[in-house]
Amino acid sequence: MADRQPGAAAARILPLLPLTQDTLRGIAIIVAGYTVISAADAAVKWALPEVGVAVAMIWRGVFGMLAIALLVRGRGLAPVRKPLLALRSLLHCVVTVAFYMAWFNAFPLGASYAVNAAAPLIMTLLAIPLLGEKVGWRRWTSTCVGFAGVMIILQPGGELWRWEAAMLLAGAATLGLTRIWTRVLAATDTPQTIAFWLLAAHVPVGFLLLPVFPPLGPLVPRWDIFLCLAFLGMANGFAHLLFSRAFAIAPVSALAPYEYTTLLWGGVLGFLIWAEVPAWNTVAGAVVVIAAGLYNLHREQVRRREDRAAMVREDRAAMVREDRAVKVREDRAAAGRGDRAAAEGPR
Repeated sequence: MADRQPGAAAARILPLLPLTQDTLRGIAIIVAGYTVISAADAAVKWALPEVGVAVAMIWRGVFGMLAIALLVRGRGLAPVRKPLLALRSLLHCVVTVAFYMAWFNAFPLGASYAVNAAAPLIMTLLAIPLLGEKVGWRRWTSTCVGFAGVMIILQPGGELWRWEAAMLLAGAATLGLTRIWTRVLAATDTPQTIAFWLLAAHVPVGFLLLPVFPPLGPLVPRWDIFLCLAFLGMANGFAHLLFSRAFAIAPVSALAPYEYTTLLWGGVLGFLIWAEVPAWNTVAGAVVVIAAGLYNLHREQVRRREDRAAMVREDRAAMVREDRAVKVREDRAAAGRGDRAAAEGPR
């Protein structure tokens, strides 16, 4: 049953939502997407001790590709910018390995989401060299505060001060880079293309990693673990299409804060399944990181409003200059006609 639920849900939801600007509906869809992703992460964390990292990656890719292909009926999957798309997909496999290794070693789900909350802050820094964006002192300050929040979460010498935490931070940095490239790819490739080939890359990479992360059982595990992996892959495919739909009908600035809902779901699922209770420093650090990320988002919105206002002022100034130029040409033309009439005199 689990391997058919995402497709059925998409058939009910996706056709009913026209591509019109609807912020509230976009928020509802993206919250649903993050809920599905959190459930998929909990499923793979549960299955990892039975199958290992590489096998989980293979089945995630297989069922994720299948879900996307079925949901879009095979349309719009041909890539345009193949080298960049391939590089982004491979780097996302690095992110997957980082998180799967951490979960395999019993790193708490909620704590991993708290560390990953640094990804938007890392995006702020990466946008400077990659997108040519300017970051003022306010965003520099809030970004530094956000990374201080990450240190509160990890608490040097504390329970989470482990090598997996450093790996997760590297994964969050890589995730920030892939999101920057997603913005670049969106100009030429469809959302389903980006999501499909991201999941497709997990299959060959998973097979290549089998010697490093050997299977802990048969490649096709027992039925309950297999259904769990099927849910993992299809839920990922379904969630990525929900994300695409949400960003198509609502502004990015309105949707970005809801990425932090994974912290809530991670805490709830971690407690229900593994009895994980977040420590005070995890909660406090997560609050600091989220506050810094939301402030960066606010400053970006302010900067964009200022840029738009400056463009409007420039356009108006250009129109005034053009009107004046036209008036000068008309006056000169009228003066020229008057001079010719005076020179010809009465006939």
